[in-house]
Amino acid sequence: MQELDGLPPREAEARAMDAQWMSAGHVLWLVDGVPVSWAASTTPVAGVSRVGPVYTPPEHRRHGYAAAVTAAVCRWAHSAGAAHVVLTADLANPTANSVYHGIGFRPVSDWSAYRWD
Repeated sequence: MQELDGLPPREAEARAMDAQWMSAGHVLWLVDGVPVSWAASTTPVAGVSRVGPVYTPPEHRRHGYAAAVTAAVCRWAHSAGAAHVVLTADLANPTANSVYHGIGFRPVSDWSAYRWD
């Protein structure tokens, strides 16, 4: 969360430990006891489960780990009753979009968020 949301380390840790931010299905891939990728998916509500977060530390990227853990949480979501599994991806991240497309996700809509302080 620190890398994704730009949060200070203590705030990112607190958010990660807060149950309301945590998802229900988790897959953590370890190589020789070292975490190399993690993905989560929410418990299905009204037949829909949302994937996220998906994270692979920079030094472990480009090995297929993110695709594998994302596909695994999608299988979990379907087995937990989801008819639809959705995720939000950053259009400016072609690598992530390629991974998601490769495991079967298709774009449905496009949106932007703006904030003026």
